[in-house]
Amino acid sequence: QVQLVESGGGLVQPGGSLRLSCAASGMIFSISDMGWYRQAPGKQREVVADITRGGNTNYADSVKGRFSISRDNAKRMVYLQMNSLKPEDTAVYYCNGRAPPEATYWGQGTQVTVSS
Repeated sequence: QVQLVESGGGLVQPGGSLRLSCAASGMIFSISDMGWYRQAPGKQREVVADITRGGNTNYADSVKGRFSISRDNAKRMVYLQMNSLKPEDTAVYYCNGRAPPEATYWGQGTQVTVSS
C-alpha cells in the first residue's frame, strides 16, 4: 500500500520560512517523479513544484526564487523549502507521487497559513 505522509506545515508570519517534508512508502521511490501541489479555499489545486526521478525541477511562476524542492532517494523523502512566504501562499499543501507506468498518489495534505 502506497502512502505519502506530509509534515512541517503551520502558522508563519509573512516573510518567514517553512520546510515541508513528505515520507513515501510502498512505492519504488527512486523511479517516481514527485511534486508538491496546493489548494487554497475556493480555488483549484495547483502545482507548486516538481522534481523528476533524475532530479530536474520545475516551479510555478508564483514561487520561483522563493521555494526549493529536493529529494533524498535513500530516505524516500521529498522536501519543499519555502522562504519569503506571503499571505497568498496560504493553502493546504499536498505531496504527489507519479510512479510508472501511470500510477498517481496523493498525501493527506498539510496546512500552511501565512498571517501576521
